Amino acid sequence: MIIGVPTETVPGETRVALVPAEAEALVDRGHTVCVAAGAGDATDWSNADYRAVGCEIVDDRDGVFERADVVLQVRGIGAVDELDPYDDDQIAVGLFDPYNVDDATFETLADRGVSAFALELVPRISRAQSMDALSSMASIGGYKATITAAEALPKMFPLQMTAAGTVQPADVFVIGAGVAGLQAIATAERLGASVRGYDIRLEVRQEVQSLGADFVELDLETEGSGDEEGYAREMDEEFYRQQRTELTRVVADSDVVITTAAIPGREAPELVTAEMIEGMDPGSVIVDLSAVTGGNCEPTVPGETVEHAGVTIFGPTNLPATVSHHASQLYASNVASFLELLLDDEGGVAIDTDDEIVDSTLLTHEGRARYPHLPDAPTDEDEDEDEADAPDADTEEGDR
Repeated sequence: MIIGVPTETVPGETRVALVPAEAEALVDRGHTVCVAAGAGDATDWSNADYRAVGCEIVDDRDGVFERADVVLQVRGIGAVDELDPYDDDQIAVGLFDPYNVDDATFETLADRGVSAFALELVPRISRAQSMDALSSMASIGGYKATITAAEALPKMFPLQMTAAGTVQPADVFVIGAGVAGLQAIATAERLGASVRGYDIRLEVRQEVQSLGADFVELDLETEGSGDEEGYAREMDEEFYRQQRTELTRVVADSDVVITTAAIPGREAPELVTAEMIEGMDPGSVIVDLSAVTGGNCEPTVPGETVEHAGVTIFGPTNLPATVSHHASQLYASNVASFLELLLDDEGGVAIDTDDEIVDSTLLTHEGRARYPHLPDAPTDEDEDEDEADAPDADTEEGDR
């Protein structure tokens, strides 16, 4: 196979889809790996590093697409309003933002005969853990959110007992105990803060406490708050209203609030209101890790840092890209594990839709856009009805 790694075109995207160590393993297996010139520059891997492990450097980015059987990217769609030049029968693996990209884009990929795999849709099963790019990147996001807050807070995180007096530890409150939230808690603990964590899924209490943090339990009915994969479910507005009321006191007592609550395919729930923020001390800091889907805080502006009532609110949309070296290393490992699933014993690609991981992540294949991840996805029954109502297959419209 010829495996291609183009440069990323989304503004601010510094990661690369394949690092030299993972590329070397593919070259050793007999594959050709062609990398666009400069693809790894922002991650501290140079063209020379890739050449040293047997990769070919392609000067023209489009040349990667022209040559490759398999294209590996961080952002599979490319820059805004721009679809990369995928070619007929190409295989593409990357983050395709399937919940937010319009269906027409996937229809275009299907028309080109591209088999596109979205790593956001890797199921949460033990066999797929090594391919779970969302978890890898969420962990980095949780870490960097805490570092961002520590830099911005005009207080120190740890307890300090000095001849000049005692400095009390900062109070850090993390909302959401998924991968990002747990990493934020762990990082704040390591920095010496007094940490509390909260999640509507009471089953994560032990995970929060195992990291040394206190678990905040609110007087709310939480049955059915998590799905079978461990993600939080969307609750009704009355639940969120009661939750905001209960959270008001905890938020007001915090120097730092890090919010991570997200629901796949939905807007982030608004958990922290402007009124709640007004109860915090001036100089306090909020880092809203759900900004990319609207944010958990009422004043959050995605991609910007704003101030409300003396509180600084960060709305980052791609924190992993600020830790480009290790983010690329982890992402490349996820990609390589996923690619291993697709490669057969002869070194070709076998797309087996009976495999749960393949079926869950495959967006387009054999000229068809597949939407298994969308709420209004066409089902097999819908397709059977469409075929029954379709014109005769010998007509031009029927062929289409």
